[in-house]
Amino acid sequence: MGVAVSSWRLAGEVARAGQLGVVSGTALDLVLVRRLQDGDPGRAVRRALADFPYRGVAAQILDTYLAIDGRAPAEPYGKAPKASLQAGADAQRLAVAAGFVEVHLAKAGHDGMVGINLLEKIQMSTPAILYGAMLAGVDVVLMGAGIPREIPHLLDELAAHHRGEVPVDVLGAAEGTHRVVLDAADLFDGAPPALRRPAFVAIVSADILATHLAKDDRTRPDGFVVEGPTAGGHNAPARGRPVLDDLGQPVFGPRDEADLDRVAATELPFWLAGGYGTPEGLARALAAGATGVQVGTAFALAAESGFTPALRAQALEQLRAGTLEVRTDPLVSPTGFPFKVAQLPGTLADKALAEARVRPPCDLGYLRRPYVRPTGTVGYQCPAEPVDVYVRKGGTAEAAAGRGCLCNSLLAAVGLGQVRGDAVELPLVTLGTDLDGARRLLEAHPGGWTAHDVVDWVVASSSVQPA
Repeated sequence: MGVAVSSWRLAGEVARAGQLGVVSGTALDLVLVRRLQDGDPGRAVRRALADFPYRGVAAQILDTYLAIDGRAPAEPYGKAPKASLQAGADAQRLAVAAGFVEVHLAKAGHDGMVGINLLEKIQMSTPAILYGAMLAGVDVVLMGAGIPREIPHLLDELAAHHRGEVPVDVLGAAEGTHRVVLDAADLFDGAPPALRRPAFVAIVSADILATHLAKDDRTRPDGFVVEGPTAGGHNAPARGRPVLDDLGQPVFGPRDEADLDRVAATELPFWLAGGYGTPEGLARALAAGATGVQVGTAFALAAESGFTPALRAQALEQLRAGTLEVRTDPLVSPTGFPFKVAQLPGTLADKALAEARVRPPCDLGYLRRPYVRPTGTVGYQCPAEPVDVYVRKGGTAEAAAGRGCLCNSLLAAVGLGQVRGDAVELPLVTLGTDLDGARRLLEAHPGGWTAHDVVDWVVASSSVQPA
């Protein structure tokens, strides 16, 4: 969920409650750096790095980024390496350590299961983050926002400490021309620790994609999350030309739902997401042949979530008043995928604030896309960067219109927003559009709820239990 919304604290509590707790793998290297630059409150990062198997690398990271007294409130965060096709050794080591830290902290103090969720759209840091997560003993890897056909084989290779690589989509280059590579033997000294290959669960919205991935041993996952159109975050576009309601929101119909019989025909377990985060939703999913459900919104608003306390309180107050609204924005994400946005005042959901934001040059780069320059070299472009810059790189002003910088705004939502002059980057909050479960939890827990409360309600209250 987002960037560090489903953080190690939340995932650890879900795992303690007996379910699979999943950390977000998005931008973990930058999250690690900014936590250290804030002084590492509670010393969590330092505790985890003390257990990182490559102690010299851990010491270098602390020496480079840790500010013991933290930043001054008006002080900008320092720079961190950007993900790229040819990332340097230090950048890759940082990403490996970041994947390790988040999963290690989530797994501490219990024997429950912990997973990590990554986006197919963010390809350039995938091998390093996954290798770090595997060093920490991650149990499950989940990936969506694209077609994760390379991940099963990548996990096989990384588990054997072999060179791991994935192709990267480069605009203007033939498919498979460019790859990002991680070779742990080149990054770390000493004998590598034994690794266990985690299970891989592909997040899909269409049965045809599930069938496609399942038919080949190289691409076959260990299961699927079948995500419906009401789920938060990035969603697959509506199939065909969408029907819009009076507010301009897409109206999803049966053709936008996966055929679960065809998913079941793959003979792989599957979980349902998007409107299933209630006892009745779980029972409905199990009756349809699913192994269980994936819950997002209820956990995103739980006490342990990574959202800043102010944002969470604001969302709960609107939920209490019956005014909380989540809309599908087809433009805001640079990826081109629709993105669910909670309409909270003071965030970039406010169009006036979004239009008033001055677009800085791309300073984080997680959603930028590589492209081939006229010279034949590879550059990077993002529709959320200054329009004139994007146009110079071969983009169009039309494609840049309405695009938001998710990298900066999602970091701001968890209290890690960049300071620019006398202002801090404004946040953007994503939730699912089905708020029934959250409303009912708030009725039962007027002061807010915990991750354990969500698990107890959804699982223990259901008339049918997952296998």
